[in-house]
Amino acid sequence: MSKTVVVALGGNAILQSKQEGTYENQLYNVKTSSKFLAKLIKEGYKLVITHGNGPQVGNILRQNEEAQDVVPPMPMDVLNGESQGFIGYMMVQSLLNELKQLGHKAPVVNLLTRVEVSKDDEDFKDPSKPIGPFYSEEEAKKLAEERNWNMKEDSNRGWRRVVPSPKPIKILEAQAIKDLAEAGNVVVACGGGGIPVVSKEDGTYEGIEAVIDKDRSGCKLAEEVNADVFMILTDVDNVFINFGKPDQKSLEKLTITELEAYVNAGHFAKGSMGPKVESALNFAKQAKATSIICSLEKVDQALLGKSGTIISDQHVEDKNGGSPGLSA
Repeated sequence: MSKTVVVALGGNAILQSKQEGTYENQLYNVKTSSKFLAKLIKEGYKLVITHGNGPQVGNILRQNEEAQDVVPPMPMDVLNGESQGFIGYMMVQSLLNELKQLGHKAPVVNLLTRVEVSKDDEDFKDPSKPIGPFYSEEEAKKLAEERNWNMKEDSNRGWRRVVPSPKPIKILEAQAIKDLAEAGNVVVACGGGGIPVVSKEDGTYEGIEAVIDKDRSGCKLAEEVNADVFMILTDVDNVFINFGKPDQKSLEKLTITELEAYVNAGHFAKGSMGPKVESALNFAKQAKATSIICSLEKVDQALLGKSGTIISDQHVEDKNGGSPGLSA
């Protein structure tokens, strides 16, 4: 049986922080990502791909607000669905084109995905999810006053608008995603953390305005589809402790207990690596399986245990060479 790998791509893998949000820029980045992911598909891994949408949904939200006197604006849950659609389209087409170049055939589908959250989540009181472009402190203060936006500094990179980011409770389309993957489909799902919905007293669902963190949703998705590996792709090869200090240290192969100790010591900032580490740790604990945080460019090496930060009590003893449980 081939391994099922849930891969979480950041929204910035689709649009870099300094890039203009044009279709051409985003498509170029998606094509680049697809080159690395297509190789994994050819090697025999079953991929379920999820992605962030922070830059994209922020831009869509701004479009809605700027044009509200001409076109009626839509709520944020609808905008999440919109971003799932256009990013999913780019990913499906780019992956299929890349697989064709590799001489490999595999169906690729994008599934619109809802994620249940709680309307009582604390993040609705103190929003934490950065979306949209970066601003200077002066610009941020002006926008907060003029548009009633919540603005916060984002990891010393500038100021951004923040919106509620409730924790995911359940992936409502998880069974369909699992069935599609087991049938041999590459599935793009749960994009942007999923469309946030809440359960009503009569058992039906309705949307709620928020943007769910894609790493947390990716963790929940990996659990619910019984993935063998949960991979979070970022712009660094490894997770670091004491990052940016003279005694910084890269983390490679870790037990759950070792990583928990670093988390409890406060090594990972809430606005940057914190949610990634939290999600990777939770999956390794809950699923008793392997989590990896690594760079996109070394995704194949990470699955062989030769790059990235690997969290698993099952493979940590193999310090030289590959991790036996990660091959396709």
